[in-house]
Amino acid sequence: MDIVVKIPDEIAAQAKARGLKVEVYVQEILAQQVQNAKNRTPRTPTEIQAWLDSLAQFSDRIPPLPEAISRDWIYQDHD
Repeated sequence: MDIVVKIPDEIAAQAKARGLKVEVYVQEILAQQVQNAKNRTPRTPTEIQAWLDSLAQFSDRIPPLPEAISRDWIYQDHD
């Protein structure tokens, strides 16, 4: 499989500083991420629930949406 990706200048500079081709450097980064994911212990149901609760922490402060979303409603706070 071939994947074409636009590489940011920063990554290219990091690869060059290490004396590596960009492709090799990116492969090393991806391999490290995969290894980190394999070594990570799965979250417990309690940890997952705590994370979900933190996401919903201020959800009661979100104003309700109108029945129909209009362009005027989207830009109501813009001059």
